[in-house]
Amino acid sequence: MADMVSYLVFDVEAVADGELIARAKYGDANLSPGEAIERFRAERLEQRGSDVLPPTWMLPISVAVAKIDSGFRLLDLAVLDAPAYRPHVITDQFWKGWKHYSQPTFVTFNGRGYDLPVLELAAYRYGITLPEWFNVEARTYDQARNRYNIKSHIDLMDLVSNFGASRVNGGLNLLAHLIGKPGKTGVDGSMVQGFYDEGRTDEINDYCRCDVLDTYFVFLRSRVMIGRLDIETEQRLVAETKQWLEERRDECPAYGHYLDHWGDWVPPGAEPPAEPLAEPLAEPLAEPLDTPATAVQDQPVEFVDPMPADPPPDLFSQD
Repeated sequence: MADMVSYLVFDVEAVADGELIARAKYGDANLSPGEAIERFRAERLEQRGSDVLPPTWMLPISVAVAKIDSGFRLLDLAVLDAPAYRPHVITDQFWKGWKHYSQPTFVTFNGRGYDLPVLELAAYRYGITLPEWFNVEARTYDQARNRYNIKSHIDLMDLVSNFGASRVNGGLNLLAHLIGKPGKTGVDGSMVQGFYDEGRTDEINDYCRCDVLDTYFVFLRSRVMIGRLDIETEQRLVAETKQWLEERRDECPAYGHYLDHWGDWVPPGAEPPAEPLAEPLAEPLAEPLDTPATAVQDQPVEFVDPMPADPPPDLFSQD
Protein backbone atom coordinates (compact mmCIF):
# COMPACT_ATOMS: atom_id res chain seq x y z
CA MET A 1 0.00 0.00 0.00
CA ALA A 2 2.97 2.32 0.58
CA ASP A 3 3.22 3.37 -3.07
CA MET A 4 -0.53 4.11 -3.23
CA VAL A 5 -0.78 6.64 -0.40
CA SER A 6 -0.64 10.26 -1.58
CA TYR A 7 -2.36 11.99 1.35
CA LEU A 8 -2.61 11.49 5.11
CA VAL A 9 -5.71 13.12 6.56
CA PHE A 10 -5.24 13.28 10.32
CA ASP A 11 -6.45 14.79 13.56
CA VAL A 12 -4.81 15.06 16.98
CA GLU A 13 -6.47 15.12 20.37
CA ALA A 14 -4.22 16.19 23.23
CA VAL A 15 -4.32 16.72 26.99
CA ALA A 16 -2.42 19.08 29.24
CA ASP A 17 0.88 17.86 30.68
CA GLY A 18 0.12 18.63 34.30
CA GLU A 19 3.55 17.62 35.57
CA LEU A 20 5.27 19.93 33.10
CA ILE A 21 2.94 22.83 33.92
CA ALA A 22 3.46 22.37 37.66
CA ARG A 23 7.23 22.21 37.26
CA ALA A 24 7.90 24.81 34.55
CA LYS A 25 5.14 27.34 35.18
CA TYR A 26 4.41 27.10 38.90
CA GLY A 27 7.67 25.71 40.24
CA ASP A 28 7.45 27.41 43.64
CA ALA A 29 3.76 26.77 44.24
CA ASN A 30 4.03 23.06 45.08
CA LEU A 31 0.94 22.22 43.00
CA SER A 32 -0.19 18.76 41.97
CA PRO A 33 -0.50 18.15 38.18
CA GLY A 34 -4.27 18.49 38.38
CA GLU A 35 -4.09 21.69 40.41
CA ALA A 36 -1.56 23.16 37.97
CA ILE A 37 -3.83 22.44 35.01
CA GLU A 38 -6.84 24.01 36.71
CA ARG A 39 -4.88 27.11 37.70
CA PHE A 40 -3.52 27.54 34.18
CA ARG A 41 -6.97 27.11 32.63
CA ALA A 42 -8.48 29.63 35.06
CA GLU A 43 -5.77 32.16 34.17
CA ARG A 44 -6.37 31.67 30.45
CA LEU A 45 -10.11 32.07 30.92
CA GLU A 46 -9.66 35.33 32.83
CA GLN A 47 -7.07 36.73 30.41
CA ARG A 48 -8.44 35.53 27.07
CA GLY A 49 -12.03 34.44 27.62
CA SER A 50 -11.19 30.81 26.85
CA ASP A 51 -9.57 28.10 28.96
CA VAL A 52 -8.04 26.30 25.97
CA LEU A 53 -4.35 25.74 26.64
CA PRO A 54 -1.65 26.37 23.99
CA PRO A 55 -0.29 23.32 22.12
CA THR A 56 3.13 23.85 23.70
CA TRP A 57 1.82 22.43 27.00
CA MET A 58 -0.03 19.46 25.50
CA LEU A 59 0.63 15.75 24.98
CA PRO A 60 -0.91 13.79 22.06
CA ILE A 61 -3.13 11.02 23.37
CA SER A 62 -5.14 10.29 20.22
CA VAL A 63 -4.12 10.51 16.56
CA ALA A 64 -6.43 9.21 13.83
CA VAL A 65 -5.00 8.91 10.31
CA ALA A 66 -6.82 8.27 7.03
CA LYS A 67 -4.76 7.05 4.09
CA ILE A 68 -5.90 8.49 0.75
CA ASP A 69 -4.70 7.55 -2.73
CA SER A 70 -3.89 9.87 -5.64
CA GLY A 71 -7.49 9.66 -6.85
CA PHE A 72 -8.71 10.89 -3.43
CA ARG A 73 -10.14 7.48 -2.46
CA LEU A 74 -10.12 6.41 1.21
CA LEU A 75 -7.89 3.36 1.67
CA ASP A 76 -7.88 2.96 5.44
CA LEU A 77 -8.47 4.79 8.71
CA ALA A 78 -6.68 3.91 11.94
CA VAL A 79 -5.90 5.31 15.37
CA LEU A 80 -2.31 4.98 16.56
CA ASP A 81 -1.11 2.81 19.46
CA ALA A 82 -4.53 1.43 20.32
CA PRO A 83 -5.53 0.55 22.99
CA ALA A 84 -2.60 1.91 25.06
CA TYR A 85 -2.51 5.42 23.47
CA ARG A 86 0.94 6.28 24.82
CA PRO A 87 2.14 9.75 23.71
CA HIS A 88 5.70 8.68 22.92
CA VAL A 89 4.56 5.67 20.88
CA ILE A 90 1.88 7.68 19.07
CA THR A 91 4.47 10.30 18.12
CA ASP A 92 7.00 7.74 16.94
CA GLN A 93 4.43 5.83 14.86
CA PHE A 94 3.10 9.01 13.28
CA TRP A 95 6.44 10.24 11.98
CA LYS A 96 7.66 6.76 11.01
CA GLY A 97 4.44 6.22 9.10
CA TRP A 98 4.86 9.48 7.19
CA LYS A 99 8.36 8.39 6.15
CA HIS A 100 7.25 4.86 5.32
CA TYR A 101 4.60 6.10 2.90
CA SER A 102 7.17 8.28 1.08
CA GLN A 103 6.20 11.51 2.82
CA PRO A 104 2.63 11.97 1.53
CA THR A 105 0.88 15.31 1.79
CA PHE A 106 -0.65 16.02 5.19
CA VAL A 107 -4.29 17.18 5.15
CA THR A 108 -5.69 18.86 8.26
CA PHE A 109 -8.06 21.51 9.51
CA ASN A 110 -6.00 24.00 11.53
CA GLY A 111 -3.18 21.49 11.61
CA ARG A 112 -0.63 24.23 11.11
CA GLY A 113 -1.84 26.04 14.21
CA TYR A 114 -2.43 23.07 16.51
CA ASP A 115 -2.00 19.44 15.42
CA LEU A 116 1.46 19.67 13.89
CA PRO A 117 2.92 21.89 16.66
CA VAL A 118 1.79 19.24 19.17
CA LEU A 119 3.49 16.47 17.19
CA GLU A 120 6.61 18.50 16.41
CA LEU A 121 7.19 19.36 20.06
CA ALA A 122 6.50 15.76 21.02
CA ALA A 123 9.21 14.69 18.55
CA TYR A 124 11.55 17.22 20.17
CA ARG A 125 10.70 15.90 23.64
CA TYR A 126 11.20 12.24 22.70
CA GLY A 127 14.39 12.72 20.66
CA ILE A 128 12.96 11.80 17.25
CA THR A 129 15.05 12.84 14.23
CA LEU A 130 13.07 14.41 11.36
CA PRO A 131 15.42 15.94 8.76
CA GLU A 132 12.85 15.26 6.02
CA TRP A 133 10.31 17.48 7.79
CA PHE A 134 12.74 20.04 9.21
CA ASN A 135 14.56 20.48 5.89
CA VAL A 136 15.64 23.99 6.84
CA GLU A 137 18.52 24.12 4.34
CA ALA A 138 16.22 23.72 1.34
CA ARG A 139 14.96 26.68 -0.64
CA THR A 140 12.26 28.53 1.26
CA TYR A 141 9.34 27.30 -0.85
CA ASP A 142 10.69 23.73 -0.81
CA GLN A 143 10.82 23.53 2.97
CA ALA A 144 8.17 21.11 4.21
CA ARG A 145 7.07 23.47 7.00
CA ASN A 146 6.71 26.50 4.73
CA ARG A 147 3.20 27.85 5.19
CA TYR A 148 2.50 27.97 1.47
CA ASN A 149 3.99 24.57 0.56
CA ILE A 150 0.81 22.66 -0.27
CA LYS A 151 2.80 19.68 -1.52
CA SER A 152 3.78 18.92 2.05
CA HIS A 153 0.67 20.09 3.92
CA ILE A 154 -2.82 21.22 2.94
CA ASP A 155 -4.39 23.02 5.87
CA LEU A 156 -8.03 23.41 4.88
CA MET A 157 -8.52 26.31 7.26
CA ASP A 158 -5.77 28.20 5.43
CA LEU A 159 -7.42 27.38 2.11
CA VAL A 160 -10.87 28.60 3.13
CA SER A 161 -9.59 31.67 5.03
CA ASN A 162 -7.05 32.63 2.33
CA PHE A 163 -4.22 32.05 4.81
CA GLY A 164 -5.83 34.06 7.56
CA ALA A 165 -7.16 36.96 5.49
CA SER A 166 -10.63 36.11 6.84
CA ARG A 167 -12.00 34.08 9.74
CA VAL A 168 -13.64 30.67 9.34
CA ASN A 169 -16.35 31.32 11.91
CA GLY A 170 -17.86 27.92 12.62
CA GLY A 171 -14.75 25.96 11.74
CA LEU A 172 -14.75 22.36 10.58
CA ASN A 173 -18.21 21.85 12.05
CA LEU A 174 -19.66 24.51 9.73
CA LEU A 175 -17.87 23.23 6.62
CA ALA A 176 -19.05 19.68 7.31
CA HIS A 177 -22.66 20.80 7.75
CA LEU A 178 -22.57 22.76 4.50
CA ILE A 179 -22.12 19.46 2.64
CA GLY A 180 -24.48 17.41 4.79
CA LYS A 181 -21.94 15.67 7.01
CA PRO A 182 -22.34 15.26 10.78
CA GLY A 183 -19.83 17.75 12.18
CA LYS A 184 -19.89 17.92 15.98
CA THR A 185 -22.45 15.55 17.48
CA GLY A 186 -22.39 16.19 21.21
CA VAL A 187 -18.62 16.04 21.75
CA ASP A 188 -16.01 18.70 21.06
CA GLY A 189 -12.36 19.31 21.81
CA SER A 190 -13.07 21.13 25.07
CA MET A 191 -14.34 17.83 26.55
CA VAL A 192 -11.22 15.78 25.80
CA GLN A 193 -9.35 16.61 29.03
CA GLY A 194 -12.34 15.60 31.14
CA PHE A 195 -12.83 12.36 29.19
CA TYR A 196 -9.14 11.54 29.62
CA ASP A 197 -9.22 12.20 33.36
CA GLU A 198 -12.20 9.83 33.60
CA GLY A 199 -10.45 7.10 31.60
CA ARG A 200 -12.78 7.44 28.60
CA THR A 201 -10.02 7.06 25.99
CA ASP A 202 -12.11 5.01 23.59
CA GLU A 203 -14.62 7.85 23.34
CA ILE A 204 -11.80 10.29 22.62
CA ASN A 205 -10.56 8.09 19.80
CA ASP A 206 -14.06 7.67 18.38
CA TYR A 207 -14.40 11.45 18.36
CA CYS A 208 -11.00 11.74 16.67
CA ARG A 209 -12.05 9.28 13.94
CA CYS A 210 -15.21 11.29 13.25
CA ASP A 211 -13.20 14.51 12.97
CA VAL A 212 -10.96 12.83 10.39
CA LEU A 213 -14.00 11.73 8.39
CA ASP A 214 -15.37 15.29 8.41
CA THR A 215 -11.95 16.57 7.35
CA TYR A 216 -11.78 14.04 4.52
CA PHE A 217 -15.19 15.03 3.12
CA VAL A 218 -14.30 18.73 3.38
CA PHE A 219 -11.04 17.91 1.58
CA LEU A 220 -13.00 16.26 -1.24
CA ARG A 221 -15.23 19.31 -1.66
CA SER A 222 -12.17 21.58 -1.62
CA ARG A 223 -10.77 19.57 -4.54
CA VAL A 224 -13.98 20.32 -6.43
CA MET A 225 -13.64 23.99 -5.57
CA ILE A 226 -10.08 24.26 -6.94
CA GLY A 227 -10.80 22.17 -10.03
CA ARG A 228 -9.06 18.92 -9.12
CA LEU A 229 -12.32 16.92 -9.04
CA ASP A 230 -15.68 17.32 -10.71
CA ILE A 231 -18.78 17.12 -8.56
CA GLU A 232 -19.89 13.78 -10.01
CA THR A 233 -16.59 12.11 -9.11
CA GLU A 234 -16.69 13.65 -5.65
CA GLN A 235 -20.19 12.30 -5.04
CA ARG A 236 -19.11 8.85 -6.23
CA LEU A 237 -16.20 8.91 -3.76
CA VAL A 238 -18.57 10.00 -0.99
CA ALA A 239 -20.90 7.08 -1.80
CA GLU A 240 -17.97 4.63 -1.84
CA THR A 241 -16.81 5.90 1.55
CA LYS A 242 -20.29 5.57 3.00
CA GLN A 243 -20.33 1.93 1.87
CA TRP A 244 -16.84 1.46 3.38
CA LEU A 245 -18.17 2.74 6.71
CA GLU A 246 -21.31 0.58 6.50
CA GLU A 247 -19.18 -2.53 6.08
CA ARG A 248 -17.25 -1.68 9.27
CA ARG A 249 -19.90 -0.16 11.50
CA ASP A 250 -20.27 -3.29 13.65
CA GLU A 251 -16.54 -3.40 14.45
CA CYS A 252 -16.12 0.31 15.21
CA PRO A 253 -18.75 2.27 17.18
CA ALA A 254 -17.47 5.57 15.74
CA TYR A 255 -18.53 4.56 12.23
CA GLY A 256 -22.01 3.62 13.34
CA HIS A 257 -22.35 6.92 15.19
CA TYR A 258 -21.15 8.83 12.14
CA LEU A 259 -23.58 7.03 9.84
CA ASP A 260 -26.46 7.61 12.25
CA HIS A 261 -25.88 11.36 11.80
CA TRP A 262 -25.12 11.15 8.09
CA GLY A 263 -26.64 13.61 5.65
CA ASP A 264 -26.37 13.79 1.87
CA TRP A 265 -25.44 16.94 0.00
CA VAL A 266 -28.37 18.26 -2.01
CA PRO A 267 -27.38 20.08 -5.21
CA PRO A 268 -29.01 23.41 -6.06
CA GLY A 269 -32.33 22.93 -7.81
CA ALA A 270 -32.85 19.47 -6.33
CA GLU A 271 -34.50 20.68 -3.13
CA PRO A 272 -38.27 20.16 -2.76
CA PRO A 273 -40.10 23.17 -4.22
CA ALA A 274 -41.03 25.84 -1.71
CA GLU A 275 -44.64 26.59 -0.96
CA PRO A 276 -45.89 29.22 -3.44
CA LEU A 277 -46.72 32.67 -2.14
CA ALA A 278 -50.40 33.52 -1.84
CA GLU A 279 -49.89 36.43 -4.23
CA PRO A 280 -46.91 36.79 -6.57
CA LEU A 281 -44.76 39.80 -5.78
CA ALA A 282 -43.77 40.34 -9.38
CA GLU A 283 -43.88 38.81 -12.80
CA PRO A 284 -42.06 35.46 -12.99
CA LEU A 285 -38.51 35.56 -14.25
CA ALA A 286 -37.58 34.21 -17.65
CA GLU A 287 -36.12 30.72 -17.79
CA PRO A 288 -32.36 30.80 -17.01
CA LEU A 289 -29.87 29.70 -19.62
CA ASP A 290 -28.54 26.18 -19.19
CA THR A 291 -24.76 26.62 -18.98
CA PRO A 292 -23.22 23.70 -17.10
CA ALA A 293 -19.66 24.16 -15.90
CA THR A 294 -16.91 22.11 -17.49
CA ALA A 295 -15.55 19.48 -15.12
CA VAL A 296 -11.82 19.29 -14.64
CA GLN A 297 -10.34 15.86 -14.12
CA ASP A 298 -7.84 15.30 -11.33
CA GLN A 299 -4.15 14.98 -12.00
CA PRO A 300 -2.47 12.89 -9.26
CA VAL A 301 0.32 14.39 -7.22
CA GLU A 302 3.67 12.69 -7.77
CA PHE A 303 6.18 12.25 -4.97
CA VAL A 304 9.77 11.44 -5.86
CA ASP A 305 11.32 11.15 -2.40
CA PRO A 306 12.94 7.74 -1.84
CA MET A 307 11.05 5.43 0.48
CA PRO A 308 12.71 5.12 3.91
CA ALA A 309 13.16 1.76 5.64
CA ASP A 310 9.97 -0.05 6.62
CA PRO A 311 8.61 0.64 10.13
CA PRO A 312 7.10 -2.04 12.38
CA PRO A 313 4.43 -4.04 10.50
CA ASP A 314 1.52 -2.71 12.59
CA LEU A 315 2.23 0.93 11.71
CA PHE A 316 -0.88 2.83 10.58
CA SER A 317 -2.66 -0.53 10.33
CA GLN A 318 -6.38 -0.91 10.72
CA ASP A 319 -6.98 -1.47 14.42
